[in-house]
Amino acid sequence: MFKYIIFIGIIIVAAIAILIPIILIYRRKLQKIMYSLSDMLDSAIDGTFTTTTYDESSLSALESKMSDFLESCSISSNKLKAEKESIKCLISDISHQAKTPVSNIILYSQILSEHELSEESAQCVKVLTSQSKKLDFLMQSLVKISRLESGIITINPQANKVQPLIDKAVAQIELKAKEKNIKIEVNRTTGTACYDSKWTVEALYNVIDNAVKYSPCNSTIKINPIPYNIFFRIDIVDQGIGISEDEKAKIFSRFYRSVKVQNEEGVGIGLFLTQKILTDGGGYIKVSKSLKKGSIFSIFLPIKI
Repeated sequence: MFKYIIFIGIIIVAAIAILIPIILIYRRKLQKIMYSLSDMLDSAIDGTFTTTTYDESSLSALESKMSDFLESCSISSNKLKAEKESIKCLISDISHQAKTPVSNIILYSQILSEHELSEESAQCVKVLTSQSKKLDFLMQSLVKISRLESGIITINPQANKVQPLIDKAVAQIELKAKEKNIKIEVNRTTGTACYDSKWTVEALYNVIDNAVKYSPCNSTIKINPIPYNIFFRIDIVDQGIGISEDEKAKIFSRFYRSVKVQNEEGVGIGLFLTQKILTDGGGYIKVSKSLKKGSIFSIFLPIKI
């Protein structure tokens, strides 16, 4: 019995002595493959990946498949860059070509309005001026959206005081508010947030502009800045027509307009552009019902980048 135990022990020791070198060799080969795959991924991330011929007898099929996949990704990335450059040129051409004729239409319609015209002609000129300005606004908005989406324009948030942002947006809308005798009440703040000083003003203006547009005359719009730990919140509270629950997810879509506002001026781009600007800057926007009447649009700006 003891002899059998010794014999089995010798077999186990011999098996271990044979297996250890095999395991070490397999481990080295596996490490080599992992290092190779890691190098492939690093070069793909850096944009310096190039195709290499692999010997299947020395490298795994997985390594070869990874190479094929990264080569395909590299080709797609180059195509995407080329397409983005083409879009950039196209947008630039459209912007340049459309700007002059639209400006001329606005200019000549304004010159016509200064002449003595019949009532019918004067009405036609008024409509022409209004529609040409609407077309100019639409073209500018589409160009802005296209440039943002294609990466031609980038949002660069920096740490800034929040109050100047609110003051600039309110200053731009004051004239429209006065025409409807709408009072804009702003709670002051000394807080700081991270935002792009140029584009975020436009985002905030779009929200306040909607509040003025869809609020009744002699009403009040309140702007309440509220600092949090991670985000700085700006509430725009109006006394307007309000937004139904089923429309909350739609109002930030491109060209969406509620049936309630079909007779009002607008093309349904403002909130879409606002959301795009805020998202690219690390923030977001949401809407909720006011306790009494109207809506509350809440803009969230990151405290830190």
